[in-house]
Amino acid sequence: MAGLALEGPNPDVDVLDGINGLAKDAPHWVNKAMEFIGEYGIIAALAVLCLVAWWSARRRPGAPSAVAGLVWAPLAAGIALLANIPIREFVERPRPFKDHAGLEVLIPGKSDFSFVSDHATLTMAVGVGLFVAHRKYGLIGIALALAEGFCRVYMGVHYPTDVVGGFALGTAVALLLAPLAQALLVPLTTAVARSPLAWLVRAPGGEADGDAEGSRVVAAGSGLPSGHKERDKDLAA
Repeated sequence: MAGLALEGPNPDVDVLDGINGLAKDAPHWVNKAMEFIGEYGIIAALAVLCLVAWWSARRRPGAPSAVAGLVWAPLAAGIALLANIPIREFVERPRPFKDHAGLEVLIPGKSDFSFVSDHATLTMAVGVGLFVAHRKYGLIGIALALAEGFCRVYMGVHYPTDVVGGFALGTAVALLLAPLAQALLVPLTTAVARSPLAWLVRAPGGEADGDAEGSRVVAAGSGLPSGHKERDKDLAA
């Protein structure tokens, strides 16, 4: 395919010019910072966020289920990136700086195809995967993914629709495959919780699986305060 080229006015190019135009007027140090953030920084921040979420999940009742949900986030990103390989080869859209002169390209030399953005795909898959497991960390992850999309356009290496396509692909993989992933991962993390590697799934001294399940039953059927029920609902989610 020619790569999503359109005749006449092209809002995709207009938005690209508008956002990338900010780089033309920005100081050199700002562009260097955006280059690092857009290429490596946000991905590193998402990795740290996943570790923080994992550390927190280990301390909760029903920790194996919570940890299984968090394990799915990076796995979803990997699957989404693999799914993007045939998409890129089918669409064959050149990088924007190859078709549009005058862009401020912060990372020159990229020769692969543009649609869809790997960075947008990866970050949104992680963000949505985290959201499925834990709302607060997921919202932070999705915000980081949106920032990543802005950076890719700012850097002149992707069209806005490349980013939107990446967001859609990452979201679809993380959401649609989540039930299957949870069904496969929960038995695995439960088995790990009963092994010498239990610290990976449950913090030392944490509540056992049977105790956690019993706590949920008691909270649902007795007059325990609503805070306990809400906590268990969040874990089940």
